[in-house]
Amino acid sequence: MKFSAPQTLKDIAQLIGCSFVGKDDFPVLGMNEIHVVTPGDIVFVDHPKYYSKALESAATIVLINKEVDCPEGKALLISDDPFRDFNKISSHFNPFVPARAVISDSSEIGLHTVIQPNVFIGNHVKIGKDCLIHPNVCIYDNTVIGDNVTIHAGAVIGADAFYYKTRPEKFDKLLSCGNVVIEDHVDIGASCTIDKGVTGSTTIGKGTKLDNQVHIGHDTIIGERCLFAAQVVVAGCVVIEDFVTIWGQAAITSGVTIGEKAVISAQSGVSKSLAGHKSYFGSPADEFRKKYKEIASIRLIPDIIEKLDKLT
Repeated sequence: MKFSAPQTLKDIAQLIGCSFVGKDDFPVLGMNEIHVVTPGDIVFVDHPKYYSKALESAATIVLINKEVDCPEGKALLISDDPFRDFNKISSHFNPFVPARAVISDSSEIGLHTVIQPNVFIGNHVKIGKDCLIHPNVCIYDNTVIGDNVTIHAGAVIGADAFYYKTRPEKFDKLLSCGNVVIEDHVDIGASCTIDKGVTGSTTIGKGTKLDNQVHIGHDTIIGERCLFAAQVVVAGCVVIEDFVTIWGQAAITSGVTIGEKAVISAQSGVSKSLAGHKSYFGSPADEFRKKYKEIASIRLIPDIIEKLDKLT
């Protein structure tokens, strides 16, 4: 998320009440999660395991819970609770604005787009031309939808990321400031849910088709002309490249990449990145040939045990 106007390091430190390392006027242009940061962004880190990754990232301002050596050309915000203070910054620069109408006056809807009854369209939503939005669809603030998109009844576009920090007394939610981008010629099935990015965009690529009851987690990037059958579940921060097919009830864990033209069979559980141009099944999912060999080996176990029992 980029700020509407540049800020300074001192401004941000005063906003969250923390100390800092760097020049007072060090420029601060926005805030982002580590996988989407660019120069001028704030990134937060609150565990020593990830200090190096944050300090070496493209972000030039690191919100951190320990004073460490500051890399050249960067600045530090020293906080006793970076998670909390990242939320403070989010709330300040992207405050929640309640809806004043079922279809917001700030939304933009293209030529020949049909909006069926009981559709909710939030603030600053952009919808292209020749789209069809069926009844009871809910489109949250700042969503961007291309041309020739169909969204079926009951879909929810832009709900918050499922992102929590465990506290001794509760789960603490990381606020979501990102959005959803749906490119041209996408079909979204009935009762699908697509979560917005935490600070960036969850993206559905051109020509992709989602069956009913598909869930897409925050900050996931789906390529062009992918096919997802019913009840596929994709966690946050996943990259799915072009022309991938995923069959019903398959589930994909967070932070992995599925290569171009991969095929994942129904009810598979993907726990690691998978190369493209191959077919996978099982849980954990693996290539067909390897998985069939495993199954064949397992089927031999009773015979092996029986032979061993006879020998003893």
